[in-house]
Formats: sequence, structure tokens, C-alpha cells
Amino acid sequence: MTLRVRLTPPARAQFLAALAYIRGDRPSAAAVFRERVNDALARLVDFPDSGRVVPEFPDLEFREVIVAPYRFFYRVEAGTVWVVAAWHAAQIPETPEDAGAG
Repeated sequence: MTLRVRLTPPARAQFLAALAYIRGDRPSAAAVFRERVNDALARLVDFPDSGRVVPEFPDLEFREVIVAPYRFFYRVEAGTVWVVAAWHAAQIPETPEDAGAG
């Protein structure tokens, strides 16, 4: 089965807000960051368990991929890697379940 990667609406909004913030300071850095995120998330198609277990919530079935300085929380469900949140590493995360995990 081939997996696909999708962002929930809240995760997409968080990611776009991060890009807008970075772009406000350095547009070229935003383009590089977007490419790095796309590459990291695309790897999940072949290696969905490659992200680490979320240290704050080890008992939940979520993992995370870090693309500094952001953390992308995801879970695999029904052939899809669902990215449920994109938070700056300085943020104290709520549970990924409460972050709009569609």
C-alpha cells in the first residue's frame, strides 16, 4: 500500500503562518524552509515510523518530525500520514489529539 501525506486544516494553517512569519523577515529563508519541510514529510511515505515518538506524550500514537525550529506532529491512519500540527519548538504543545487532529 502506498501512503500519502496530508495536512489537517489546523496543521496547514499553522504551517502557512510559520511560512508567513519567516517570509516577513527573509523571503529566501521561507522558500528554503518550505522545501525542507516538503522533503521531510515526503520521506514519511516510505518511512512512516521514522519520526520520533512525541516525548511529552509517549502513550499516544503520534510521532513527530523536526524541521528546525518547527515540530510536525503526525499519525498514520488508513493509508494516510496525517500531519495534525506544526508548532515552533519553543511552544509547549497541547496533546496532538487536542490540536485539531481531524
